[in-house]
Amino acid sequence: MSFSMCRRAFGAGLALALATSASGQERSVLRLEEALRLSGFDPAPENPNTNSRLIASQADAQAARALIDQARLSPNPELSFEVENIAGSGAFSGLRAAEYTVAVGQRLELGGKRETRVRAATAAARVSELRSELASAELALSVRERYIRAVAAAASRELAADIVERSRELARIAAVLVDVGREPPLRALRAQAALSEAEADLQAAEAASWAARAALLALWADAGPPPEVPALFPNIEPPTELMVDARRLTLEIARAERLAADAEMARERSSRILDPVLSAGVRRFEESNDQAFVVGVSVPLPFWNRNQGNIAAAQARLRAATAREAVVRADYGQAIIQARSNYLAARSRVQTLSDTSLPQAEEALRLVGIGYRNGRFPLIEVLSAAEARDSLREALIDAEEAQGLAAATLISLSATQGIAQ
Repeated sequence: MSFSMCRRAFGAGLALALATSASGQERSVLRLEEALRLSGFDPAPENPNTNSRLIASQADAQAARALIDQARLSPNPELSFEVENIAGSGAFSGLRAAEYTVAVGQRLELGGKRETRVRAATAAARVSELRSELASAELALSVRERYIRAVAAAASRELAADIVERSRELARIAAVLVDVGREPPLRALRAQAALSEAEADLQAAEAASWAARAALLALWADAGPPPEVPALFPNIEPPTELMVDARRLTLEIARAERLAADAEMARERSSRILDPVLSAGVRRFEESNDQAFVVGVSVPLPFWNRNQGNIAAAQARLRAATAREAVVRADYGQAIIQARSNYLAARSRVQTLSDTSLPQAEEALRLVGIGYRNGRFPLIEVLSAAEARDSLREALIDAEEAQGLAAATLISLSATQGIAQ
């Protein structure tokens, strides 16, 4: 093969090797909005949630609401039946002197027990409802995070495939150039080693992509083939303004838990008041066949149990809930600052890489290719420039992933009751 023919063959091959794939084979891919819908985050009214991650918290909220109805109920009346003066001796043998008493008793709740009981149940239901909202917000966050990681894995897989194609073509060109004496044999060995490494990286990228897509599928299905996702990151816009606001779900829950603990303490304190039991009935005397009314009252004596242990425990739980609310508020503010900082830093890095660094690396690789075709650069310079460009592409994928994850976190932090994003 003549040198001119070799140059033409090299030029065509190098152009193919340096070209990056702009689009893949057309196939059905899962979009972020569809992933959110499939997970049950925002189902249509005619399609109730079937995701166990949401059903469990919703069932807990339903149970808590049912306890409010139970708390409103008064104590049941008590029916008692007594037989006296039977099976004795003398005049009391047999049933001749028996006395039969039928009475109805009713415990009277004093100290506002019913009101405090309803208040405590209502506060507990409020906590359960907010936790159900938070479960929805956390599911949406998980969907966004796993979707972004799946897209990042798909982009890395696409990059690894591009590197394999380029490495394969460069290895072929290096072998041709070694045959015509333009490159030493060491260059062909280097190109072949780069190809083997690229193929191994592609296998790892494919496995990582499959695992990331399987993790996404696990949010709404137990089995099935992992869905395909695009290699382009979705545009996730975080809220423009986000500050510590009492309406945020995380803060709402901490406040509701404190109020529930306060209501529980009031309920335990009301239990210190002892409830009398009033009773009224009829007594029949077997011997004379006479009847008489019976009226009574019974009151427990608070010698040992004054509910002091439950009151002390409720007071401690209230102190703990108050402290947790303060901690949650402080941590929430710090989480906002951290997530916003991460988002701005990642966005700046994405802009720098996509607008400046990567185009410069692409241009450098193009110029090296031209110089190599003209005999001004060795093959190792082409490989070095290609590796630099690939490193920047990997950095861009990492930056876009970090930007998407930070945006998802900010959206989750902005969730309020009824808008569990």
